[in-house]
This record gives sequence, structure tokens and C-alpha cells, in this order.
Amino acid sequence: MHYYIDALRKYATFRGRATRAEYWTFWLIDTAIVIAFIATEQFLGLSLIPGYIYVIATVLPTWAVTVRRLHDTGRSGWVILVGLIPGIGGIALLLLCALESSTDESYGPYPGTTLPLSAI
Repeated sequence: MHYYIDALRKYATFRGRATRAEYWTFWLIDTAIVIAFIATEQFLGLSLIPGYIYVIATVLPTWAVTVRRLHDTGRSGWVILVGLIPGIGGIALLLLCALESSTDESYGPYPGTTLPLSAI
């Protein structure tokens, strides 16, 4: 959960790197929240407006954590534009974000395999 909060705190930080754990934790929690909003609307008949507000509020943090993840794989943040390709763009972007971290330090120090202090 701390990865999700960290990503929200760095909502407009496009520099640096995001580990796979940080990216995928953010992605899974974000997706679960969106699904919860949709399910609430479908099963309880409540408005989707809070869900729309949430999605709009998390667009920038989502882009930022994705760019940082691409940096961690050794790619430019501009590769995020692959996601705009109709049909396959989103899948291609997810696959790129699933790649291992690069040891190239162009975008910041290699995160390695160290655990965060909160995990100890």
C-alpha cells in the first residue's frame, strides 16, 4: 500500500525511476478502485461521477509512475506515447513496464534488490 501512497505523493514527478513493485502495486490498487466504482454503479445504481472524479484525479500520477517505470527499464519517458496506438498500444505499454530494471543509471541510481525499510 505504501507504493500506492508514494506514487500519489510523487504525482507530478516524471524524473527518476519506479521499480516493478512500485509500478504494479500502484496499477493493481488503482484498477481495483476503478472496478469498485463501476461495481457500485452497476449493483447499487449509484452515480459514476465519483469514479470519474477519481480517474481524472489519478491521470497525472498514473502517467508519472509509468514514465518512471519506463526510465527504470532504460527507456525514454516518451515511450508512453506507445499507449496511444489503437488496439495494441495499452498492451504493449504494459509489457514494456513488465521488463526487468536496467542497470543503466541515466535516469537515476539502479534500485537493485534492496527491500524498503518498511518491509523489514
